[in-house]
Amino acid sequence: MAFALLSTSSTTAVLLPPPHHRRRLSSGDIALPRRSLLLLSTSLSLSTAVNPPPSLASPSPDTTITDRVFIDFSICPTNFLPNRESTDDGGDSLLCSDSVPLGRLVIGLYGHLVPITVANFKSMCTGSCGSSYKGTLVHKIFPGQFFLAGRQGRRDKGEVRPPLQLPRNTESVKSDSFLLSHSRGGVVSLCLSENDDDDELKLDPNYHNVEFLITTGPGPCPQLDSKNIVFGTVLEGLDVVAAISSTPTYKPSERIRQFNDLAKFLGDERAQNARTIWNRPLQTVYISDCGELKVAKPSLSPTLP
Repeated sequence: MAFALLSTSSTTAVLLPPPHHRRRLSSGDIALPRRSLLLLSTSLSLSTAVNPPPSLASPSPDTTITDRVFIDFSICPTNFLPNRESTDDGGDSLLCSDSVPLGRLVIGLYGHLVPITVANFKSMCTGSCGSSYKGTLVHKIFPGQFFLAGRQGRRDKGEVRPPLQLPRNTESVKSDSFLLSHSRGGVVSLCLSENDDDDELKLDPNYHNVEFLITTGPGPCPQLDSKNIVFGTVLEGLDVVAAISSTPTYKPSERIRQFNDLAKFLGDERAQNARTIWNRPLQTVYISDCGELKVAKPSLSPTLP
């Protein structure tokens, strides 16, 4: 028995029996057999499931820029040694006789999306929490991907003093904090998956993660998605990001990598220790200054990363 097609939408169709198998009503309408009505109902249900109405779609993340901070980067081509007697406000005097400024980044922060992460980052830029990014190193650079800064440790090694006055960041365990992707250069995120703070620090009950990363482009970094909290974007200074990304880094030979992989497979803890120097810049890139930018209208138009 041949069937005819009844189109119900752009994606669904229902088989109808030939005309002589249909019952006609007095009004001229076609009364469909029970099987056809069942097929029609199922098709409409599937169509609704595949194409939900706009009201049921999840809202887009709120990427309104509520605050702005600046970070100045410099490079020390010779020797770099932060002052061992640095003050608690992060005002270190840097022992680098021929420091060369790289430029300033202006970063817009998504204070509505992740308010705790943004507040902690601002506190680290201003030094109001008893610690600061000022005078600390960019400790790893992955060319064409991202660079890391804000590693905690010893100030005399150019690392961040562990902050003790920050609120605990509960956003690191909330799924809504990981909605944004690292889709281009200039994305700023709290470093979780790539964090390389010492294990002793991480086991401290007062530990606060303040290490951050900035993507350098030109392409996306999907390996960072859903693992790190995107909380801002670079508004000005992408040329500075490119300059940092082009800094030469230590790259082990293929033979060293093979030996390290073997040692890691055998459970040798020295393998991980050896990896800590991989991708370190061969020239000292550091944060020479940072702080908050006060603007008359702090809320800018939403900017997706």
